[in-house]
Amino acid sequence: MKILLALSFVAGTLLVGTAQAQAVGEPDVTRGPCAYTKTPDEPPARPVGLPRDPRHTPDRGKVEVVLQTNHGPIPLKLDRAQAPCTVQSFLHLLDRKFYDRTFCHRITAYATLKVLQCGDPSGTGEGGPGYKYKDELPKNLPPAPNDPTGERRIYPRGTLAMANAGPDTNGSQFFLVTADSTLRPNYTVFGTIGESGLRTLDKIAAAGIKPTPENPAPVDGAPAKQVDIRKAKRDC
Repeated sequence: MKILLALSFVAGTLLVGTAQAQAVGEPDVTRGPCAYTKTPDEPPARPVGLPRDPRHTPDRGKVEVVLQTNHGPIPLKLDRAQAPCTVQSFLHLLDRKFYDRTFCHRITAYATLKVLQCGDPSGTGEGGPGYKYKDELPKNLPPAPNDPTGERRIYPRGTLAMANAGPDTNGSQFFLVTADSTLRPNYTVFGTIGESGLRTLDKIAAAGIKPTPENPAPVDGAPAKQVDIRKAKRDC
């Protein structure tokens, strides 16, 4: 299953690989408050198992990580208080090198939606970690101006958020907001992008989107210059 991007929806999908790649001997659902749940029909792009899920999820402080890309570093600051289960999962994937040697498969340039989407080792937009977990939706995003529904919010430039395929389907794919973007608040925000990372993202965005014979001037597609995440690591 692959969900396409629309102006009010950032696509994220979680299905690639083989069922044999699932870790053996693990429960199907962790017993802690995050309830990380295996997705047998949506096996992992790379085998990583389920994250730890202690009785009390760490929910204080921030964790600095960096994505080392072929365009330059993208430092991120993960906010445990804002999205503790998401941060715990992201660090699990990072520590197991799930994001190393991957590339960001999508960039958008709509007037109201400018993001770079990453986190799928398959590079298809369909890959994930073989598990899912609950949303931790933002409560304090500013309302979008001139929105007749009153539902859309501004995801500000520099926001780090999870892509998904619907409610409570978070996995490994995430998006980096390169300019203020308008979305329904259906995407977990779990951190921010450092200033040097924004400069890197500006270079990536300026290079544009790869044209196709069907669409010579796309606003949604693969980056014109491939974005490789060579290594993702804690910045300590």
